[in-house]
Amino acid sequence: MSRPIHSAPLRRGTAAACAALLFLVLAPGTATGADPTPAPPPSPSATTPSATGDTGLAGLDPRIREIMRKPDYRNAQWGLLQTDPDSGRVVHSLFPEQFFIPGSTAKLISVSGPWHTLGADHRFVTPLYAVGARDGATLTGDLDLVAQGDLTMGGRTRPDGTVAYTDLDHTYANDFPGATLTPENPLAGIDQLARQVRDSGITRVDGDVIVDSRLFLPDPELVPTPTPLIINDNLIDLMTTPGDRPGADARLDWRPKVAPYEVTSAVKTVAAGKPTAVTVTATDGGTRIRLTGTIAADSAPLLRTSPIGDPAAFGRVALIEALERAGVHVTADPSGPNPVGRLPRDYDGRPRVAAYTSPPYAQYAKLILKVSHNLGANLGICLLAVTAKSDQCPAGFPVLADFLDEAGVDREQAQLMDGRGGNPADRATPQVLVQMLAYWQRTPDARLFREALPILGVDGLLAENCRSCPARGKVFAKTGAAVGGDALNDRLAVGAITIAGYLDKGGGRFDTFYAGVNGASTPGADPTEVLAITNDLAMIAAYLQESS
Repeated sequence: MSRPIHSAPLRRGTAAACAALLFLVLAPGTATGADPTPAPPPSPSATTPSATGDTGLAGLDPRIREIMRKPDYRNAQWGLLQTDPDSGRVVHSLFPEQFFIPGSTAKLISVSGPWHTLGADHRFVTPLYAVGARDGATLTGDLDLVAQGDLTMGGRTRPDGTVAYTDLDHTYANDFPGATLTPENPLAGIDQLARQVRDSGITRVDGDVIVDSRLFLPDPELVPTPTPLIINDNLIDLMTTPGDRPGADARLDWRPKVAPYEVTSAVKTVAAGKPTAVTVTATDGGTRIRLTGTIAADSAPLLRTSPIGDPAAFGRVALIEALERAGVHVTADPSGPNPVGRLPRDYDGRPRVAAYTSPPYAQYAKLILKVSHNLGANLGICLLAVTAKSDQCPAGFPVLADFLDEAGVDREQAQLMDGRGGNPADRATPQVLVQMLAYWQRTPDARLFREALPILGVDGLLAENCRSCPARGKVFAKTGAAVGGDALNDRLAVGAITIAGYLDKGGGRFDTFYAGVNGASTPGADPTEVLAITNDLAMIAAYLQESS
């Protein structure tokens, strides 16, 4: 059955996953350009602290008060918290203990757990075992690749060992225009394993190649669903470029090219200024991919993606093909199934003929936080389960809970059903996120964690915000959003736009902060109208940094 992959921009039915990227597609703002029309103040008192410790709007930069008083937010709820973690002093506070929809600011919690539990320097070692009898250069038996939950398997690793990312990641290509690819080879880790097998002296495998994915069971409650073996984020990248003239076939390139995946395109080039609309349809378990539609002659190359239906089977074929390129012949049919019934109970005494070692976990955490990598955030929950010797991903949540208790974070002020912050049940108070941020300030990894966050006007999902304002480069923060449709009023329902992180106040002082609005809405159904709200949150962060 065909499963179309919608490639249009954010519409009324767009899920929260898409909205996480809204900060990036803003027109650049400045910290002096906002001039909203004042309106009657919202419900928080401007002078009297509430019973929950609110300081209200008193003392806030007037530009922040003007934003919060806009008529657009008359039915919305604002939350705000800024603290000096060195002294514990509360600088500003507005409903700090009230639950808000966190969006991707929940990743501050879900990434912190694996970072602490595994360690910033933890490296994933993915081994390849020879299971069978070796006679000179021939292995009579199987090569078993034991997946270890490596997020990229070398597909983003630069020569210096760091992990590459773009400000708008390819994982969001079907939802937002402008997504781009990193230049690294998505099969780099697989190719390295194949070369190591050849270097070990094996040139023939009379048997099969098997991917052992028993590390943990994929949990469909986590969307996107992590798998023990991940290659290219379990996606096929599809790049369409206009032809030489209107009416000509568009050019297509795709990666990673692994059998039995086949990609065809019927996309036509249309005149400059005409609509670009490309639809991706996948059949036969995702292995037959077809692109249709149009691309304008003046359009930039357009990236779309299609999911890999069976990552283990994909990895098996990729490794067989890589072995052949390296000079190792495998007698098994590459198009056959992944024969997991042949796997041994364990690998005690089996020779390890190859292994791929990942960059340190801190590099993966940086990728997750900079681009709001949903698969990586959910993977962290499964990796925590593995540390508890469980193959059930939900077993990772008690490990995360224990860490929060140890870190002095009041976990009852958070509700999480996933790692990405996209489950409808997910909630977090401003206070719990600020506590999480303050914890890292007390650790040797304080700077490493802070600089793993998007930086205002510099990189990640804040790259295009505030590029020429005084706060540029002085706000380190994770953004979040949840946007859905309001068919009743033909507009967008903005469940949440949030931002949380650190404010560089100078002299080595980094205030922790949270700002967020829940329950806003746009005037109409045009997705660009959400940008005004995301811009308001970015500017609030900038004004907090600038205020003395």
